[in-house]
Parts: sequence; C-alpha cells; structure tokens
Amino acid sequence: MQTETKPKVLNRLNRIEGQVRGIARMVEEDRYCVEVLTQLQAVRAALLRVESEVLKDHLDHCVMGAMTGDDLSDRKAKATELINLLGRASR
Repeated sequence: MQTETKPKVLNRLNRIEGQVRGIARMVEEDRYCVEVLTQLQAVRAALLRVESEVLKDHLDHCVMGAMTGDDLSDRKAKATELINLLGRASR
C-alpha cells in the first residue's frame, strides 16, 4: 500500500471499528431494529469506500507497475489476481 493511502485507510477502519462497537451497544440496549439496521448499512457503505480506496491503490501501484514492467509472468499473475478478485466480489 502506498504511503499516502495507508493513514487514510487506517483512519477509516478505526472509525468503522468504533461504529461496530456502537452497534453492539445498541443491540445490548435493545434499541429499535430499524436504528440498528440503519447503522449496519452505514458500516457496510463505509467498508465499501475503504475497499474502493484499497483497490484503487492496488491498481495504481501494483497492477500498473506490473503492466509497465518487463516481467511477463508478473503481468499475467497480476491480471489473474485481479480477475479472481473481481470474480469473488460479484458472487
């Protein structure tokens, strides 16, 4: 992960961790289901934003580095990794 991306991702993950702890408290306190579901949706959206940031970083750094490099096996490996990743995400 690139140096400038890492702190942003860690900051977002720490906030998500706090949100999840808050949701656990809501469940313990028997809060209204719709309130809990709303917070769960917010966490899911936040995780998707983190996933998008990490994927962008991977494409910009790792994949582009392989595609512009001279190592054919590295290019094939990065392309296969990306295809497999996107295949798992679409399930």
